[in-house]
Amino acid sequence: MKHTPPFSSDVREHAVRMVLGHQGEHASPYGAIRSTAAKIGCSG
Repeated sequence: MKHTPPFSSDVREHAVRMVLGHQGEHASPYGAIRSTAAKIGCSG
């Protein structure tokens, strides 16, 4: 059975660019990742 990622490669690439672009606004890389995840609807 093939696993289908929940987000397209375009969305993942955009999320990575967002994280890298906003790292300076957060105390840690994890903070930037959490913030970006919430913005794209990938928080659980």
